[in-house]
Amino acid sequence: MTQRLPVIAVTSGEPAGIGPEICAQLLRQPELESRCSLVLIGDRGLILSQLADHTMSLPAYQAGKDNHPAVSILHEPLTSPNTAGQLNPENARYVLRLIDHAVSGCMDQRFSAMLTAPVHKGIINDAGIPFSGHTEYLAAATHTERVVMMLAHNQFRVALATTHLPLRQVSDALSQTLLEEVIGIIHNDLIHTFNIPAPSIQLCGLNPHAGEGGHLGDEEIRLIAPAAAACRQRGIQVTDPVPADTAFGQQRISSHDATLAMYHDQGLPVLKHASFGHAVNITLGLPIIRVSVDHGTALDIAGKGQASSESLLAALNCAIRMTRH
Repeated sequence: MTQRLPVIAVTSGEPAGIGPEICAQLLRQPELESRCSLVLIGDRGLILSQLADHTMSLPAYQAGKDNHPAVSILHEPLTSPNTAGQLNPENARYVLRLIDHAVSGCMDQRFSAMLTAPVHKGIINDAGIPFSGHTEYLAAATHTERVVMMLAHNQFRVALATTHLPLRQVSDALSQTLLEEVIGIIHNDLIHTFNIPAPSIQLCGLNPHAGEGGHLGDEEIRLIAPAAAACRQRGIQVTDPVPADTAFGQQRISSHDATLAMYHDQGLPVLKHASFGHAVNITLGLPIIRVSVDHGTALDIAGKGQASSESLLAALNCAIRMTRH
């Protein structure tokens, strides 16, 4: 019996950014129909306006069908007229409705995975909607107590113990319990989603020189090392905290399947320097598969025909691989 192709939901993100443009670029991918079915979620007119070939067919998504076209669209109308490069808070709820459609379809198994184009956190908050990012929103939407943000490029994977927090709040947010849970989620997903039978995880310290034996901070002694020891007792291969300024050397990266950074800008600048535009943002710990791009809305180039869909395509390829496991 022929295996059913995965159905990947793609949210088009902030309408004033490059999301609609890079989503439209997916339609030009060769042999797409042999690998998956795409369901673009967004305003039909907005996405069609990004196509050079305005005669291209883009059928409406039909739930309940066994077979889907290579690309279809689940139309969600804009709340307010859109201008590329100009944020409009009236469209903030439109952006969240796109995510809600994808989550709902993944939870009831109409979609095999969801792929998200970038959103603009600031304009959503300006609309009076508390929003700290896709990661936290998806956790709440799926009633998941703990999720982990990870960016990956090939075998270079960086996960985060904390995500979108002001730097002064990071230390207070860390706890041994949190770190044990995060390490456990990374370990589990590396096995079951990435098909790595016995993964090895590298753990960054929080402070310079991993605290220098307590002289530059004691979080490593109080929280991070005890969490690592507890996880090793459960059979998880995880290092003691290492200085972050040496954690990302080529030898260390190649010796481990993932690195856990303590905060957003400790780990992600290194990965983005190495692979910006080609990396994939993956949310671990969810009951669904969610991947995204490694960049933002790029308002400065929106509507100018300069946007690249390479990260979105990398994320799509990652989603397809993840559905196989």
